Amino acid sequence: MLLDAISNWFGMDMGIDLGTCNTLVCVRDEGIVLNEPSVVAVRKGTTRVLGNGEAVGLIARDMLGKTPGSITAVRPLKDGVISDFEITEQMLGGFIRKVHSKGRMIRPRVVIAVPSGITAVERRAVIDSAQRAGARKVYLVDEPMAAGIGAGLPITEPTASMIVDIGGGTTEVAIMCLADIANCESIRVGGNDMDEAVINHLKRAYNLLIGVTSAERVKIEIGSAAPLKEEMTMEVAGRDTISGLPRKILVTSEEIRAALREPVGAIVDAVTATLETAQPELSADLIDNGIHICGGGSLLRGMDTMLANATGLNVYRVDDPMSCVARGTSVYLENLELWKDTMDHSENG
Repeated sequence: MLLDAISNWFGMDMGIDLGTCNTLVCVRDEGIVLNEPSVVAVRKGTTRVLGNGEAVGLIARDMLGKTPGSITAVRPLKDGVISDFEITEQMLGGFIRKVHSKGRMIRPRVVIAVPSGITAVERRAVIDSAQRAGARKVYLVDEPMAAGIGAGLPITEPTASMIVDIGGGTTEVAIMCLADIANCESIRVGGNDMDEAVINHLKRAYNLLIGVTSAERVKIEIGSAAPLKEEMTMEVAGRDTISGLPRKILVTSEEIRAALREPVGAIVDAVTATLETAQPELSADLIDNGIHICGGGSLLRGMDTMLANATGLNVYRVDDPMSCVARGTSVYLENLELWKDTMDHSENG
């Protein structure tokens, strides 16, 4: 099509990792050009984004938990899928405008990575939101495929590759071979559930209420999935639920690990369930190839050790695990003409 042929000159095709916590945007031949929180600041009681539609990402993230009564900072995606259609559309539009040069005459084609377990209705919502946000044509790729390609795994070859992508809202577990997914498990458990587990533990054990940002900091600084060689402590400040006054406590890495046991256990169960349904020949390949983990949740201390102990396989954390999926969408962009007929896509454009 002539429009597609000249779009690279007048347009700027993009790959988007639309995550529950962060959205990454890459441009062909330029790599990742945007990495911002999936947050939007709106006027309370409306879907009107502040700052003429520009209060998205980093600007809105800084408002989380600190907004006055007239403003609300919203995460429009939950568990890897759209929970607020209109606000997601405006957030995508804000990100696309940040990346797409004003001098470009043609709207971009966009490749978006989505959880493999979402429904057809949820896939349609992503496509519609992206088109209304300014995309000319929208293509969807399953996150495990994008992650596998972004990690440099030989997913097109006749050997099994296994990826575990632990994101903010979902964990994607997949065994891939010959450019397709052979076995897959998608669960709506991820880094956000770990943060929530920390919040619930401190509230239950210490009558201390903390916000999501503080919980994430605790998880990052002293959280772990497996015992540490040297256990750690950390001061945490919040509001006492009984007196209502500010208070500070000291927590240990052991108790935080215990608090994280449920979400970490759910991820381990998803991995073992995927292995249990694999073809014997694929299982044999994984003895040599091992498991590769990526996503923000893979950075939790001891996650690789926990999975290795549960499966008996070697577990490798990929380079730059946070951008793995986005890098994969970039490869799809580079080979769009070859692969576009195998992807879910919008009808027009």
